[in-house]
Amino acid sequence: QVQLVESGGGLVQAGGSLRLSCAASGRTFSSYFMGWFRQAPGQEREFVAVISRSGIYSNYGDFVEGRFTISRDNAKNTVYLQMNGLKPEDTALYYCAAGVEFHTSPQKYDYWGQGTQVTVSS
Repeated sequence: QVQLVESGGGLVQAGGSLRLSCAASGRTFSSYFMGWFRQAPGQEREFVAVISRSGIYSNYGDFVEGRFTISRDNAKNTVYLQMNGLKPEDTALYYCAAGVEFHTSPQKYDYWGQGTQVTVSS
């Protein structure tokens, strides 16, 4: 069982930056692939980024275009999402998730946080 708690969301102007954090409970954090997803009202949950268990490999949604960076600190049981160059269309509830596959589909993830809201004003 893994419990995930996101933080770091907020209101930011277009072009600004935010750093999201996701703290995991338990001693098995390093055995999970970690992903970030987002969901805007009326939209399906969308893949943002995934990172391998060691942190060496990562993958991003096409819309990221080099603006976001996912990272993890296994000693602190935490995964991060650094978001730069934010756009109004990035406004959404951002979730972190833990799974046993390096995958972009939310169905492949077993544990989810409650989400943190990111709002980007124009």
